[in-house]
Amino acid sequence: MGMPELEIYSMIGAEGFARLVAAFYRQVPQDDLLGPIYPVSDLPGAAQRLRDFLIGRFGGPQTYIEQRGHPRLRARHSPFAINQTIRDRWMQADGKCVGGSFAAKQRRRSPSEILQ
Repeated sequence: MGMPELEIYSMIGAEGFARLVAAFYRQVPQDDLLGPIYPVSDLPGAAQRLRDFLIGRFGGPQTYIEQRGHPRLRARHSPFAINQTIRDRWMQADGKCVGGSFAAKQRRRSPSEILQ
């Protein structure tokens, strides 16, 4: 069994999540599947929402919930046509970013692995 998920924030802190999310959103505009889902004008907002969500989910401050309420991920994403192919691309892009934010010897399960 891996490390408790809530310990991830104490390992990498807000800075680690900021690096993870920034690396992810650098890929989005050029991606043929993910790019159309994210308006360029909302990329900074999308990055902040994801960063706040991940920080709270993995043991950090609950800023996302304080500002936006319960995540309701299915409801929040229902306006988007997300199929298995897009989901897999999102996870692939996220997986590319995890290495830069989590030292391999420090992690047992990354956020990417947990979110699958």
